[in-house]
This record gives sequence, C-alpha cells and structure tokens, in this order.
Amino acid sequence: MDKQVQINNMSSSSVHVKEAFFITPSQPTPNHTLQLSALDSQLFVRFTFEYLLVYEPRHVFDRAAIKNNVKSALGRALVPYYPLAGRVRARADGLGLEVVCRAQGAVFIDAVSDCTVSEFEEGPKRRDQWRKFLSLHVVDVLKGGPPLVVQLTWLSDGGATLAVGFNHCMCDGIGSGEFLNLFAELAMGNRGLAELKSKPVWSRHLLDWTGHTNPLGHPEFRSVPDLCGFISRYARERLTPTCIPFDEKQLNELKKSTKFTSTSFEVLSAHVWRSWARALKLPSNQIVKLIFSVNIRDRVEPALYRAGTTATLRFGMRVYTRRGFER
Repeated sequence: MDKQVQINNMSSSSVHVKEAFFITPSQPTPNHTLQLSALDSQLFVRFTFEYLLVYEPRHVFDRAAIKNNVKSALGRALVPYYPLAGRVRARADGLGLEVVCRAQGAVFIDAVSDCTVSEFEEGPKRRDQWRKFLSLHVVDVLKGGPPLVVQLTWLSDGGATLAVGFNHCMCDGIGSGEFLNLFAELAMGNRGLAELKSKPVWSRHLLDWTGHTNPLGHPEFRSVPDLCGFISRYARERLTPTCIPFDEKQLNELKKSTKFTSTSFEVLSAHVWRSWARALKLPSNQIVKLIFSVNIRDRVEPALYRAGTTATLRFGMRVYTRRGFER
C-alpha cells in the first residue's frame, strides 16, 4: 500500500522529483515497540548514511514497470525488516531510544535528472555533489522522519540511480547490506520471501549495558566537562565536514614519525584527531573522546553475527586530554 508524500524543494539544478510515496510492508507485520540498545541510542549515530547505486543505460525498457517492480520489492523486503518501516522515538524512562512498529512505511521517491551515467565515473568533487539524488534527507529521526528512504532517479541517457538512506541508529553497514541484497533479489525475481533462509535478528538487549555491572564503568556513555565553551562556540560557528585523501606514501611517512609500530588506521586517526584538537585551540586539560566503529559480531562469545541481522555493533573509544595529543 502506498500513500503520497509531500517533499519540499521538489527540484534542484539537475534533479526533479516527480512523486513520493510511503511504502508499507506488503503483508501484516507485528504491531509493537522495540527497544534500541544503549549503543544505538548514542547521539553520534543519529544520522543517515547513504548508498548511491548507478545503473548503465538500457535501450529497451518500461520505466513504469520497473518503478512498480522496485516499489513492490521494497514493500516485500519490509515484511521481515519491518522495524525499518517504523518510527524512532525517545523512551519514556529517558534511558535511550525505541522503535514504534505500526507499519508507518519507508519513503519511495520517483525522480528524473538531466545527468548521465558518465558523470558518475569519478568520485564527487564536493561532499554534497550527489546529495540531490536522495532528495529527502532526514536530519532528526526523532521528529518523526522515516529511518529508510529510497529514491529512483532516471538519467537522461537511459541509465538510472537508486539512492538509499538508512538511519544509523537502526542498522550498520552489514545490516543494511543484508537488506539491500534481499531488496535486489526480490526486485530481480531471484527468490521470494518464502525462500528467505536467514531472517533478520533484533536482539538489541544483548548490546545493552543497563542492569549489568562493569568495574571499569562506562565512560563511552558519559559526557565530558566542557572546559572551553565548545558547545556555545559551535552553536554559533558551523563545523563543515570535509574529505582529505591520504595515499600510501603519506601513510608511511606518518608511521615513520611515531615511536611505535602502528597500523594505517591508528596513525591516521591519531593524526587527524590531534590536528583537529590543535586547530580548535583546546586547553591542555580539556578531555576529548575519539570514538570509532568496530564490528564485534565474531569477537564475542557467543558470536552475535547472523545473516540478516539489523543490529548495530560497535565501537572503540579512547579518552585523552589535549596534552595527551601533543605527545
């Protein structure tokens, strides 16, 4: 079942949104509330991560039939993955987030563009260059936005793009990849839901620290004192994301500059984070956190990984003072 959606800014310089719908699960799904874990409820994972899939031109095809097939496959994929058709809200006890599952639906957008497939052969020159191919960007999922958005955009040369946005508090890269694989197989007719061998696993309680005693505490869940007015300062000034490539030669130079044997990830993370702290001129006693994602599915006993899981499994953390970064 679809219901039309109104999207602001229906067109950009090269993308025009024709219509948008809520796509609900094609079969009845459980009507209940599912809790997200303490890890999933952290502020730094309440953002949308996106995929952009580009398809070569086809000379003979029926756009309407393809669009309807993609919409149908999305509705069927949302049956086992029904939490992605729900809505995220804060829990009444204030201890985290939860998903209200009432088959509210994911958003499907049908659009056209004057771009061609050849324009995607090289990476984007700007971070937001391809953002227009996912016209609905959910900034705050707690305001009722859908955790899943799909946009099919027809290109001028007969090609197409399929952009998919997932809210990170709902799933990680592996979980979203499992969903996309099922979505694709349903669209291509390779299998039906009855042939789904491994069903998605929620089991978020396994990742929740609430009620468990840890002698080391849980510093990853605690805020640090703001000794430099950081919050008020950047309520006025905007931090702008950027992308800086490092080649093998530069990574080797960073490794040589340390006294320890380090991986590329370790030296690059330390270099970027220290440069960030220096650029902000943080006081020497300001505590800062370096938090990064780690796949722990097969690193714990019993292993948490199962095919089709939607669980978000992370993370590693280091806590430093500004002085510690200068070493």
